[in-house]
Amino acid sequence: MTDSITSGFDPKNAPRFTGIPTFMRCPLSNDPGEVDIALIGVPYDGGVTNRPGARHGPREIRNSSSLIRTIHHVTRFNPFEACRVADLGDVRFGSMYDPKVVAEEIESFFRKVVSAGAVPLSAGGDHSISYPILKVLGESEPVGLIHIDAHTDTWGPFQGCKFHHGAPFRLAVEDGVLDPKRTVQIGIRGGQNITDGWDFSDQQGMRVIFMEEFTRSGVDAVINEARRVVGEGPTYISFDVDGLDPVYAPGTGTPEIGGITTIEAQALLRGMSGLNLIGGDVVEVSPPFDQTGNTALVAATLMFEILCLLAG
Repeated sequence: MTDSITSGFDPKNAPRFTGIPTFMRCPLSNDPGEVDIALIGVPYDGGVTNRPGARHGPREIRNSSSLIRTIHHVTRFNPFEACRVADLGDVRFGSMYDPKVVAEEIESFFRKVVSAGAVPLSAGGDHSISYPILKVLGESEPVGLIHIDAHTDTWGPFQGCKFHHGAPFRLAVEDGVLDPKRTVQIGIRGGQNITDGWDFSDQQGMRVIFMEEFTRSGVDAVINEARRVVGEGPTYISFDVDGLDPVYAPGTGTPEIGGITTIEAQALLRGMSGLNLIGGDVVEVSPPFDQTGNTALVAATLMFEILCLLAG
């Protein structure tokens, strides 16, 4: 009966307010072996140090992603024709109040995805989710990183716990799964009470582009610098929406004024075309602080930009 009802039906061509809101209206799949690019939700915010709510991010990003069409307006590229893309649902948690176990559960989920040959593109969740993902992707060889954010996320333990959203890239470097000399951090800004995170990034050889340099140099120069830093090796893209100015993305846990615009962010991502990209994530959307839903829409659109890179 189901086949007769849905025969010939393509959700991407249906009215966007209809159907089940999977990521970008892609089919839902339980088998990563069936897909080339796996869209995954990681609904966890137990690592936040400020405003909570990012656990609701994947659901709202899915809903907003119903507005995404199939053909990129600049490149005229259709990632859904180039690759098999599916929504693999959310990481399931059995111990959400134990951050160490949560990291292990995320790692286990992504290990199955990557072992099946699928490239992961994820929606958080807070930024702590990037650490277990990098543990999987960098297991055989440390990966490079294009990190767009207001914060370096290379801080030490907070309140006695190292598994928080300000530490994923420090942990990944310490575990040997992230190559700091092939890491570029873009859009960094905002005052701190201690300089530990900035110092760690500098001491490990990460290329840190503070927002003032971004504004002074311009998007094209930053693209060239990012491409130089990561080179030809395997590279991951991680986009924290607080890298954007809060006028574009107010629904986030740690907003910092004076950030990147949405059009700059799109241009920046498009400039990474042709790199050896092995996955990506968009994190820190907090729907309770997103009164208009605009932050979720921005995140969905950035996911589409990254999807085009991965598919290309």
